[in-house]
Amino acid sequence: MDFGIFLDFSARGAQNQSDAFQEAFELVDLAEETGLDTVWLGETHFNSNRPISAPIVVASSIATRTERLRVGMAVQVLPLINPVRIAEEAATVDQISQGRFEFGVGRSGNERAYAAMGIPYLESRERFQEALDIILEAWKGKPFSYEGKYNHITEANVSPMPFQKPHPKVRLASTTEDSFSRVGRLGFPIFLSMRGMDVNDLERNLVDYRESWNEHGHEGSAGDISVRVPMYLAPTEEDAMEEPRETIEAFFARMRARYEQGRDDEGTGAIGPERAAALKARADRLANMTYEEILDTKVICGTPESVADKLSQYEKTLGITGFTAELNPGGLLPPDAVKRSLRLLTQEVMPAFR
Repeated sequence: MDFGIFLDFSARGAQNQSDAFQEAFELVDLAEETGLDTVWLGETHFNSNRPISAPIVVASSIATRTERLRVGMAVQVLPLINPVRIAEEAATVDQISQGRFEFGVGRSGNERAYAAMGIPYLESRERFQEALDIILEAWKGKPFSYEGKYNHITEANVSPMPFQKPHPKVRLASTTEDSFSRVGRLGFPIFLSMRGMDVNDLERNLVDYRESWNEHGHEGSAGDISVRVPMYLAPTEEDAMEEPRETIEAFFARMRARYEQGRDDEGTGAIGPERAAALKARADRLANMTYEEILDTKVICGTPESVADKLSQYEKTLGITGFTAELNPGGLLPPDAVKRSLRLLTQEVMPAFR
C-alpha cells in the first residue's frame, strides 16, 4: 500500500501566498522525515486561495529538498500545455529525483482557465488524448513526427529522457462514472477521488474498470488503483470527529456549490444534459447528507487504530494499491493539527501495512 498526502497549497483566510508555500514545504519536510511514501500536487489556475499553478516546478523543488520521498502529479492538466514541453519537463523532474516521480494526468481544471487560455473546453477530451499520445511517443527516445487535429510536430527528439525506463508511471484521473471503463481499456493505473463519489460509488464503478482491464489483456488482474480521500487523525475519536468538522463541512459545501453551478470536482464546466443531471444528483445528495453520513462514506476520521481498520476495509472492498490523504480539505485547520495528523498516519498507521 502506497501512503501519500495531497497538497493544494491552500491559503487560509487572510494568509498570504508566501505563507501557503512555506506551510506546504514544511509538510513536505515532515513527510520526508517520518517516512511517508508520496506527496501529490494539484494544479489550479487563477485562484488566489490555491496558488499551485505550476506544479511541475514545485515537484522539481520537492525532488531537490528530499532524498527518498516520491512526488506525483494529481494531476497535470494536459490540454492546457504543450505536450512536447511537458514531456521534457516531466522527464527532467524524473532525472532530478532519480526516479521518484509519478505522472498523474487528466483533463479537468477550472473552466475559467480554459477560457482565459483560449481553449474551448469542448475540445478538452481530444486535446487530452493527443497530448498523452505525444508524450508517450516522445519518451520512446527516437525522433518522431505527429500530425493531429491540435498538434503538429516535425522530427522532434525530446531530451532529457526519463530516468525511469521506459518512463515514469502514468496514472489517469477518473472523476465521472463513464470514464472507469475507458481507463481500464487503455491499461493505465487509475487515480480516484472521494469528493464527488462515496465509497459505494467507487466499489460499483471499479467493477467496470477491472472488467475492461481484463477484457483488453493487460497484465495483472486488478489494475492499479489509488484513491484520494479527506482524512484526519487525532488521539481520541471525539477529537478526530469534531476538530475537522468546520474544514470538512466547508469543503463539501464548496463541492455542493460547484455541482449546483454545473461544475465537476475540479471546477470544470459540465457539458451536455446527462452530465448536468449527474452533477445535480451529486448536489442533491450532499444537500441531504448529515455530517455523520459524510464521516461514514466520504472521509476517514479517527484514531490511528480506527483509521487503520477503515483503510484495511477499503483495501479489501476496493482493491486499492494506494491512497492519498487530504489532511486539510477545506483549508481551515491550523498547521500544527495537520502535522499531528501526518505524524499519527506515518508513525502509527503505516506500520500496520508494512
